[in-house]
Amino acid sequence: MPVPAAPPPATRARRLIAPLGTLTGVVAAFTYVGLVDPNESGHYPVCPLLSMTGLYCPGCGGLRSAHAVAHGDLATAFGANALAVIGYGVFAVVWLVWLIRVARGTRHQVSVPPFLGWAVGAVILAFGVVRNLPFGSSLAP
Repeated sequence: MPVPAAPPPATRARRLIAPLGTLTGVVAAFTYVGLVDPNESGHYPVCPLLSMTGLYCPGCGGLRSAHAVAHGDLATAFGANALAVIGYGVFAVVWLVWLIRVARGTRHQVSVPPFLGWAVGAVILAFGVVRNLPFGSSLAP
């Protein structure tokens, strides 16, 4: 039985499709949110948790934050949702590392230790709780 031939190595342009496609989607989303102001009612759905309970979820203010980032206003973005702004920064770093690894042709598999996933979840949960308490009102949108 003949051994199947190994597939030819992917060209650099083919390897760049996924990270550049991801960037295109993110830029399109930020462009849309930058053009369609979430501060005006009627453009986006209301947070179900906020509308039913009056409590802010960890994502409340995220669209207003993205709108402010799209306009270069980081102070307003942090005021709307500081955790989202930190998330945008983390995404940018991870995306850049991904792009560099793919461009160089090195392996780009991401391995996240379980404790890191739990830690991120704990931070998101704590952020959601603290922003609804009187001493954490500065974190509310």
